[in-house]
Amino acid sequence: MKVSKTSTTSPITLPVENEKSVITSQEKTASKSNTQSTANPSTQMQLMGLAKQFVIDGALLPLEKQPPLEERSKKRERVTYLRKQQNLESIIQRAIKYSSDDEVADRADQDWFNNFINLAEDVSNKTMQDLWAKILAGEISSPGSFSLKSLQAFKTMSINEAKLLAKACSIAIKDQSKKSMRIISGASQTPGLFNFFSKDREHRINLSPFGLSYAELLTLADNHLIFIQETETPPITSGENMSFMFNGINLSLKANKNNCLLSFYKFTPIGTELAHLIGDNPEKKYLQLLKQEITGLFNVSY
Repeated sequence: MKVSKTSTTSPITLPVENEKSVITSQEKTASKSNTQSTANPSTQMQLMGLAKQFVIDGALLPLEKQPPLEERSKKRERVTYLRKQQNLESIIQRAIKYSSDDEVADRADQDWFNNFINLAEDVSNKTMQDLWAKILAGEISSPGSFSLKSLQAFKTMSINEAKLLAKACSIAIKDQSKKSMRIISGASQTPGLFNFFSKDREHRINLSPFGLSYAELLTLADNHLIFIQETETPPITSGENMSFMFNGINLSLKANKNNCLLSFYKFTPIGTELAHLIGDNPEKKYLQLLKQEITGLFNVSY
């Protein structure tokens, strides 16, 4: 996938009638309320602020100040539509910056774009909006880069889960086709007469220091990003060399013994697609640990 970022893109200001002040005033009111409270507001204050921002605080007002229920409902509906419109316009603005003004691409699928709008309209977090913008720019640049299944999976992801995906990408390897992504989790040698009781026959890579404990791997699996069941390579003969890409770094593993195996967590097709949103950011401490742990079975060079 090739997504270019133009060097200069003037901000796009799209008018949203006078009613856009409804959202702004709600946010300012909530902000003012939080400022007047402590640096860490109570759960009650946070809930009241959210209720005010999303226009569902009518019942919290004194009875004599409560607008009619129908009026409150219409106001909430209006603010919701405005918020969705602002979210989409913000994503479009960001996507324009990730798009090239001179790249020729196939015509985008309008049905895909319509599904994108329906899935992205509720995204208010700026970081997540940026990722949605990259998805849009990538799909427009190269139609078919992101399936609807990937969009639906991404829709349910929180910002913390997106950060977890970034951690996984920082220690993942790609094969030469760049279509398969894996995280090496260990190395071993098939059991035999002379190594069955050897402590050097199996080596595990502890992923917890890199923010990927087993519980966090389960979270990735629950989001359809990785397969939680580890897989292994076929037995590798002594001297056989395997080449990978590690976040832009050439990584080579050469077997030192016969019948060596690599175990790994494999990214799902959805995880591989969404990994395109994450730029190369190699976790070099992982490389150091990998070299240290499996050196008896593999010669690691990069």
